[in-house]
Amino acid sequence: MSTNAATATRVRTGGPEEDGPKTLEHVLGWTLVVVVAMLVTQLGLL
Repeated sequence: MSTNAATATRVRTGGPEEDGPKTLEHVLGWTLVVVVAMLVTQLGLL
């Protein structure tokens, strides 16, 4: 019970969320990687 009280009164500091949408983050991250790779290839930088 004291653990719940301690976590309930903790103040958020604006850091990353612990329970965020992990799947969406991974999909967007890999999409960004693919887009950057396509851009580098099209510009002939690789």
